[in-house]
Amino acid sequence: MAALEFQTTRRIISGPGSVSRVGALAQELGIRHALVVTDAGLCASGLHLSCMASLAAGEIRASLYSDVVADPPEDVVLAAVQMAHDARIDGVIGFGGGSSMDVAKVIAVLANSKQKISEIYGVGNVRSKRLPLIQVPTTAGTGSEVTPIAIITTGETTKTGIVSPELLPDIALLDARLTLNLPPHVTAATGIDAMVHAIEAYTSKIRKNSYSDLLAREALRLLAANLVTAVENGSNLEARSNMLYGAMLAGQAFANAPVAAVHALAYPLGGHYHISHGLSNSLMLPHVLRFNTPVAGRLYEELGGCLPDTGQDFVTQMENLIDRVKIPKTLRELKIPVTDLSMLARDAMLQQRLLVNNPRAVTESDALKLYESAWDS
Repeated sequence: MAALEFQTTRRIISGPGSVSRVGALAQELGIRHALVVTDAGLCASGLHLSCMASLAAGEIRASLYSDVVADPPEDVVLAAVQMAHDARIDGVIGFGGGSSMDVAKVIAVLANSKQKISEIYGVGNVRSKRLPLIQVPTTAGTGSEVTPIAIITTGETTKTGIVSPELLPDIALLDARLTLNLPPHVTAATGIDAMVHAIEAYTSKIRKNSYSDLLAREALRLLAANLVTAVENGSNLEARSNMLYGAMLAGQAFANAPVAAVHALAYPLGGHYHISHGLSNSLMLPHVLRFNTPVAGRLYEELGGCLPDTGQDFVTQMENLIDRVKIPKTLRELKIPVTDLSMLARDAMLQQRLLVNNPRAVTESDALKLYESAWDS
């Protein structure tokens, strides 16, 4: 057996209604004053109230930071860290999608550190222990609750990763009832995002391993079997539970066998046009799959067995699934100027942290051809 190293969140709790345990779990971690990190939309919906009520029942003081936005910029993170310092919080709870959970990770590190945020970008640069951290996802997509990664927008159009075992939370709490109110288009995009995590983990060039393979296949099976139902009938709790669990498994897989070219080409789309991460991944997925097929075709055939329709090749199966959940398929539909494609290709080349994991080397010329294919496929 080949040598491997596998890391994940220390404790995972899954089940409808489990958000009611947040207060007791915070007590177990020794938290007395928690900062709950979320976004304004969730607060407006009142979805966070169950979390706040559980903390109150556990006699945990709670402050609320609700200014997280998609693709969170550095100033949002630093404002949250300042709030954590001012309030003297001693624990952090991320409540929301990937952006809220990523911000929560960085707060948990910087609120207990003398390092500046600029010093922790990259891989393995966190030098201090973080505060206790609980993550409660409200979307089935990013898997951030089980990954040692946070992505921050560091310029007008650029994103930078922070990668460290210290970003793995103490507890991931999966309550599918929190995902019942997701709109169909969000369910579709986040679901495809999770599937991309599983696919790219399974074909990751450098750290692919037997353990991540098991997780990736099971994640893909669960996600593919439940995505259409979750999109078409968002109140189906079983489908929602399977999606949330599948996204978590995919997160565990890619946290250890990292993602690659789909994500590298998706990041500039989000940075320049504020296209959601899941949609960006979906737009680039079929084109990168076709590009990789000469090298990764056997692996794609193996993954094809995880999808419901095994009568077609893997790329076609994924395209059909994207069609069924009504996700836009071309960059042209989103009014991205064709004259911008060269710029996008240059920006994608900055994502070498991801591109080195791709089963086939990607040049700037390749990236441009991939964007051209995605513009009008």
